[in-house]
Amino acid sequence: MSRRIAFINEKGGSAKTTLVANLAAYLTLHRGRRVLALDMDPQGQLARALGVELGAGGPSAVDLLLDEMLDDSALDRAGSSRGTLPRVSTRIRGLDLVGANKALGLAGALEPAGDEATARLAHALDELFESEDYDFLLIDAPPSFGPLTLNVLRAVREVVIPVPLTWLGLDGCAALLRTIETVRTRYANPTLRITMVIPTFYRRTRMAHELLERLKARFPKELAHTVLGYHVKIDEAQASGKSIIEYAPNDRGSKAFAALAEELELRAPDAGTPT
Repeated sequence: MSRRIAFINEKGGSAKTTLVANLAAYLTLHRGRRVLALDMDPQGQLARALGVELGAGGPSAVDLLLDEMLDDSALDRAGSSRGTLPRVSTRIRGLDLVGANKALGLAGALEPAGDEATARLAHALDELFESEDYDFLLIDAPPSFGPLTLNVLRAVREVVIPVPLTWLGLDGCAALLRTIETVRTRYANPTLRITMVIPTFYRRTRMAHELLERLKARFPKELAHTVLGYHVKIDEAQASGKSIIEYAPNDRGSKAFAALAEELELRAPDAGTPT
């Protein structure tokens, strides 16, 4: 059974997209895993981070949510069809992508965010993954709370929270914890667990150290052993449409992602045991 993991923080600029792209690349290239990266952020940056050009009107994550709301001609134009995962291959063999675009942001506005509407992604993935053989599904979640976020949290069993070491970053983390508890109880996903909390944008400052200590106190078991700092090579890799794993495999940033990916593998959840 594949692991379904959402990378989420209700504050933008937490390195969600960077983590999904680079961890997916490492798991595929160096661990031999088959990975599906799913972009649920309407900004659609994950495709660019993986060097994929998505054509306008092509298949995207919105198809997973609005399939039954589109007529057959629209589905034909999109190059998708009912029961088909709207994925594209990346240049990394074994790593596939379901990209996003700004149309995804309209999905929640087309109808009220009721129980059925926020369960669509879960239903789609349950059905489509019956014939798929992925080891990991890594989801780049939206940076704000709403119907898309609820769809993501109802569709996964694990959450990874990247937390930028800023005061506002901690605020986003606190809001997310309340959202996760709501999904566990209100939306009947009791096994949803926080697998890992990853400190990001670390700098050698007193404030960053203090915030890191606060995270250690709040998440003694979930906090990642590796802290992700600032690495110039990460920006250079993204500009070239490559993961840092490919672009600069010996860089400190690449080694940090390698450590995080291997730690993520080791943190496979015990059956039915939430954190």
